[in-house]
Amino acid sequence: MLRLIVSRLIFMVLAAFLLLSFLFALFHLIPGDPAQLMAGDNAPEHLVQSIRAAYGFDQPLTTQYFNYMGKVLQGDFGLSNYSRQPVLDIVFPRIVNTAALAGCAMLLAMTTSLILGSFSAMFWNRPLDKGVTVVSLIGICTPVFVTGIIGIYVFAVWLRWLPIGGMSTWKHFVLPVATLGAYQAAIFTRMVRSCMVDALSRDFITTARAKGAPERTVVFHHALRNALLPIITLFGLGLGHTLGGSVVTETIFNWPGLGRLMVDAILSRDLPVLQGSIFFFAIIFILVNLIVDILYTWADPRISYD
Repeated sequence: MLRLIVSRLIFMVLAAFLLLSFLFALFHLIPGDPAQLMAGDNAPEHLVQSIRAAYGFDQPLTTQYFNYMGKVLQGDFGLSNYSRQPVLDIVFPRIVNTAALAGCAMLLAMTTSLILGSFSAMFWNRPLDKGVTVVSLIGICTPVFVTGIIGIYVFAVWLRWLPIGGMSTWKHFVLPVATLGAYQAAIFTRMVRSCMVDALSRDFITTARAKGAPERTVVFHHALRNALLPIITLFGLGLGHTLGGSVVTETIFNWPGLGRLMVDAILSRDLPVLQGSIFFFAIIFILVNLIVDILYTWADPRISYD
């Protein structure tokens, strides 16, 4: 286990290095003059020249690259073009907000899918199973932004039970969390059902039932435990998809998270903030993969990453 963690941490460092190199290249591959993009189309020439000198765009590309990597290693991602604040001071609070949204959405999706998927497998090919299957298929086919718009219209505009945007009270969490978690819950429910149907058909389940074990013990102790491996993998991938979906959800509900920050940075041409947002989004993805690998090894000791 320790060797796995160390190897994955080394991989994280290499991935972060490659990501930073990619972001640097992307910054300079954008058509046009980076200084002109940061200053705006109608900016005076002296302002463009001052930005070019301040950010070192007039230096050789290799010098710019090493200066950029050196600053990042010191935790300096530059200043926002719009607010002139350090990028880290802007990004870190948004990471917390996005983590709260994605964490609550994943908790909702996991809880719902484990319950619905398990009961659907218990009543396989019966009306309950067919109903859960239809609802989950509808959830999978419905884009996140459509779910969000429907939720806003029904619960915020028509019934007026919930606020449309912001995050001041717990009510502001309901619609964004439900919107982001509904799609993942639909996918997870299908996967849990499939894994549970397969597990319930195994010989050890027949033996447990023959010994008189209660159906609750058979399903939630024996079957669910043996169906965990593919479910763990799917949950790890689902968390990555949830973080990706948070960009749309945060934009719809005006949620002050990392996804909304990326959209705002694109619209305002705030390239340093955009670079920092993409970098930390990718780091979160890498950390999620590390956690999934550790959980997978813990759940199945037969697996070795040596």
